[in-house]
Amino acid sequence: MIEDDLTIFIEKGLFLYHKLKVDNKGVFPLSGLQIDSPKIYKAKKFACRSLKGRGSQSGIRVIYAYFEEIDKIELIKIYYKGDKENEDRDRILKYYKK
Repeated sequence: MIEDDLTIFIEKGLFLYHKLKVDNKGVFPLSGLQIDSPKIYKAKKFACRSLKGRGSQSGIRVIYAYFEEIDKIELIKIYYKGDKENEDRDRILKYYKK
């Protein structure tokens, strides 16, 4: 189930990226948003077990906010790149721009 995949992604992938500073070239900060905090990221490597045989190249994108000062992650959007090529920047700005 996708909930299990998200838990693994957060506990393993994002822990490696944010805490251990291991860059697997799958997580990217979104630039040009003019938001200082939280930092907004797009994850392109997301292993989804329900899409068998695809591994981390599932095509699933995860947009999330990372509050570094309190070590908190908020999921913003999960989508399939075949349905939507890019994130909704207006939606992100609506919730996080001060």
